[in-house]
Amino acid sequence: MSTAGAETPTRVPGFVDLQVNGGFGHDFSSDPASIWEVAALLPRTGVTAFVPTIITSPVEAALAALEIVRSGPPAGWVGATPLGVHLEGPMISTHKRGTHPAELVTSLSSELVDRLIAAGPPLMVTIAPELEGAEQVIRRFVAAGTVVSMGHSDASAAQARTAVDWGASHVTHLFNAMSGLDRRRPGLAATALIDPRVTTGLIADGVHVAPEMLQLAFQLKGPDGISLVTDAMAAMGTEDGTHQIGNAEVKVEGMEARNFEGALAGGVATMDHVVRTMIASTGCSLAEASAMASATPLRVVGQAADGIDAVNLDADLRVVTTEISGRVVYERGTS
Repeated sequence: MSTAGAETPTRVPGFVDLQVNGGFGHDFSSDPASIWEVAALLPRTGVTAFVPTIITSPVEAALAALEIVRSGPPAGWVGATPLGVHLEGPMISTHKRGTHPAELVTSLSSELVDRLIAAGPPLMVTIAPELEGAEQVIRRFVAAGTVVSMGHSDASAAQARTAVDWGASHVTHLFNAMSGLDRRRPGLAATALIDPRVTTGLIADGVHVAPEMLQLAFQLKGPDGISLVTDAMAAMGTEDGTHQIGNAEVKVEGMEARNFEGALAGGVATMDHVVRTMIASTGCSLAEASAMASATPLRVVGQAADGIDAVNLDADLRVVTTEISGRVVYERGTS
């Protein structure tokens, strides 16, 4: 794609990614300490703030990630800002678990919720709202300031709508690992699309969601209802081969990461690629794509845009420079 005629870089707000499982050879679920290493490299993709995501794992991984982010960066560190921690599981549906390890998926547990809140609380948590005890868990997280996102779920549209009444406000990677758009048994995806109280993450990498479905989501939700995400895993920013996500090995070829059962297992695309793909697939403007990659995700997690973080894009919408707090932290060709 080209935006011929642009002789100087186009400046847009810095990208904000609400779902980053890892990157550049590091996996947060198996090595939470690598969050700061990945954060230092994310500006080369235009990302100035992000939410490190821990998939279904032993609780120690979640607790470690919460502590690492709360403790702050090493001295002299520069990079994308972790806004908090997203816990994607383990309280999800075994029927829609994707690559999440079946042996670690668990039912909703008030004891686990209390432990996570005491250690954090997490900025965002993905749960399946159809599970028994969902109302108590959702209300507890919301009261603690956690954004409850529905995902990895086999919920009916009615169950999802009820969960929104309880305080759930977001949906994790729309269309992926969830009940869908059946004509008589609409699921979570249907509620995500039609309920104005709900925002939704969307992996617009050209692999996870077909262009027609990206168009449908954009037409129904608009830029204020969609947060573009990468769902990046360790292979993002590296070469093809075998990589790790949580305790699972996945095979990466090009833009696809799949486990050895053939299921998609996280993303490989960078956020600037996701922005370009969304524009090419839907015909949305750069301003609209920029909103989905910055203003909307910030609003989802209750953050205000400060106007200081920015990314400068060339005529093909590839990153030239990235600025954080008014300082250039990445410049193409120099790092």
